[in-house]
Amino acid sequence: MNIQEYLTIFISAVFVYNVILSRFLGLCSFIAISKETKPALAMSSAVMFVIVASSAITWFVYRFLLLPFNLTYLRTISFILVIATFVQLVEMVIRKLSPQLYRAFGIYLPLITVNCAVLGVAVLNIDMFFVNGKSVAGSFYYSVFQGVCVGLGYTLAMLLMSGIRERLELCNVPKFLKDFPLAFIIASILSLSFMGFSGFKF
Repeated sequence: MNIQEYLTIFISAVFVYNVILSRFLGLCSFIAISKETKPALAMSSAVMFVIVASSAITWFVYRFLLLPFNLTYLRTISFILVIATFVQLVEMVIRKLSPQLYRAFGIYLPLITVNCAVLGVAVLNIDMFFVNGKSVAGSFYYSVFQGVCVGLGYTLAMLLMSGIRERLELCNVPKFLKDFPLAFIIASILSLSFMGFSGFKF
C-alpha cells in the first residue's frame, strides 16, 4: 500500500481536478440543487454513493467481462446500465425513508442516471488504472478510493456554492441577476479559484 499514491489521488480528485469546478461535469445538479445547504448535502451524499458503488462494479465488469471477451467497445453502454441501476436503488431508498426529501429533489434525482460526473469517473478509472489491457497493481482499490475522493470534491463544490447562495438571499441583488445568472457568475469565480491549485497556463 503506497500512501503517497493515495494522497496524490485525494489531492488531485478533490482540489486540482475537481469534478465540477475543474472538469465541469455534473453542472446541471450543481446549479439546480445548490440553492440551499440541506438539499445540496443530500444530493452530494446520493451522488457519492452512486459514484463509489459504480466505480467498484464497473471495475469488475470491465476486468472480468469486457476485457476477457474483447468487448471493450461496450464500455460506455455497460457503465450506463450499472449507473442507472444504482440510481434506481438510491431513488427507492430515499423515497422510502424520506418522502419530503424525495419531493425536494424532484426531477434531479433520476437525472443522476445521466449525470456525466458519475460516468466520467467510471471511464476515468479505467483509463488511469488499466494499461495495455491489464489492470495495474491495486487498481480496484485505487478506483474505489478515487470514487470516494471525487464524491468529496463534488460535496465540497456543492457546499461552497450553497453556502454562498444562501448568504446572497439576504442581499439586495438586482432582479436580472437573481437565481441562475448569479449562480453562473459564482460558479465561474469558484472555478477560477480552483484553477489556482493546478496553476494557470497561458
